[in-house]
Amino acid sequence: MTSIKSAILFPGQGSQEKGMGRNLAEKQSQAMELWKKAEKICGHPLREIFWDGNQEDMSRTDYLQPALTVVNLNLWFYFRNRFEVEAMAGHSLGEYCALCSTGIIEVEETLKLVSLRGRLMAESGNNSDGVMTAVLKLDQADVQDLTMKITRDTGQIVIIANYNTPRQFAVSGHLNAVKKLEDLVREAGGRSVRLPVSGAFHSPLMDEAAFELAGMMNKNHWRTPCCDMFFNSTARPEKDPEKIKKLMQKQMTSPVYFTQLILGMKQKGINRFIEIGPKGVLSRMVPQIIGSSEDISVMNISSPEDGEKLSAVNE
Repeated sequence: MTSIKSAILFPGQGSQEKGMGRNLAEKQSQAMELWKKAEKICGHPLREIFWDGNQEDMSRTDYLQPALTVVNLNLWFYFRNRFEVEAMAGHSLGEYCALCSTGIIEVEETLKLVSLRGRLMAESGNNSDGVMTAVLKLDQADVQDLTMKITRDTGQIVIIANYNTPRQFAVSGHLNAVKKLEDLVREAGGRSVRLPVSGAFHSPLMDEAAFELAGMMNKNHWRTPCCDMFFNSTARPEKDPEKIKKLMQKQMTSPVYFTQLILGMKQKGINRFIEIGPKGVLSRMVPQIIGSSEDISVMNISSPEDGEKLSAVNE
């Protein structure tokens, strides 16, 4: 019988939903306290916004980043004694939840970092004309060829920012360059969807914001992770605290190699992928990356009631 090797995945921006984290916070005082701590650190009424607010406010990067981090961490703290974990990772913002859950940085440090990160990324659109678009139905080589052509033709920045699946990418860059890319994607038989974000995330257009965030990171105490943590910018695990800090200081300007990261986990023998967070976005991506197999399981834990899923697979 094949032994189970589990990896925990934490989602990032785009996984938010109204009411997220409310049931657990109203059920458990520790979870509610984490919401209050995050609100104090970031200065925003997160519970009011995400439990009773509107979609526009919930999409704001400066609100979303601390709020989703609280939701993901509360779920992890609630379920962590149910897992034997071989590896962890997070997608973009979710990488900070993995840092905290592996013990690399403390909870309060995590909340301070994501609150500053959210504010800086929200402000990035005011300082540049950077945007992002999702590209679907084209292969990686085709998308790379298009970005290189537009860069040559315009001299502007346009790069693949997120390698989400073999046929799903997010592209960041200057507005005019991204518009040209969208036209070429359509001509090539693909599809593009402009993303409702405040800047060209995971690209060189985030240099100024990344520099300020790196300053706060230098003040933190970085520790060795308790298990393998795979990083967005390399798709590989790293254990050295100083190297981890340097990777995270470049995270905002580096692509998210999620496809490569999941394949790397599979090569290391991971055969159960558990997404901790709302909506199950990553759980839908993983099978598109590694295919379907009876030997590999993928699940999403998004509420306290999802403990039944764990009971079923652990029997």
